[in-house]
Amino acid sequence: MGVVRSSRWVPVAGWFVATASSIVLSWVALLPVLNAARTDVGALPDIDKVPAADVVAPVSLAPPTAVRPAPSRTAAPPADAAPTSKSPKPTQKPTTAKSTTSGTKPTTTTEDGWTVTTGGDGVKTYIRSFSVEGGQAVVKMTSDGVVSLVTATPADGYAVEKTQSSPTDMAVYFNETNHSFIIRAIWWNDAPFSEVNEIGS
Repeated sequence: MGVVRSSRWVPVAGWFVATASSIVLSWVALLPVLNAARTDVGALPDIDKVPAADVVAPVSLAPPTAVRPAPSRTAAPPADAAPTSKSPKPTQKPTTAKSTTSGTKPTTTTEDGWTVTTGGDGVKTYIRSFSVEGGQAVVKMTSDGVVSLVTATPADGYAVEKTQSSPTDMAVYFNETNHSFIIRAIWWNDAPFSEVNEIGS
């Protein structure tokens, strides 16, 4: 039984030996080719002898600067430019004001007891003071037909009252019991007219 088992393994062992021998022979045959390939590649160079690579400047990631448009020629005049027409305006205004003020200086005269002032527009103003036993009043009229009361001061025991039926007709009363003084002022025929009356006793 032992001889039969060993005889069965003889062919298998022979096959292994033949295969191993062929592998060794193939390796030996390829060895010169591999060595030639290594010679072409050459040994690795020394790290200190490798030339340094060119340094490339890093790319800036900042946003590009905005390009400002060229200033307009009319935006700002040069320093030596001639003054514009606006500069003489401040000097002209005082001149105009002075001429207007000097031209409108009022004139004052006296007409029939009235103090008359004529303005630059040609309108005359008439002012007169009236004094009676019941008090004192100051009346004003203008040449455009307006009559008005400036002041009215009653005497002791009197009361003052004003009536005006129209812009051209006014009356001032200084009253006490059963006794009155009346000052009437009217613009009549383009001139001031006034009268003083006493009623009662």
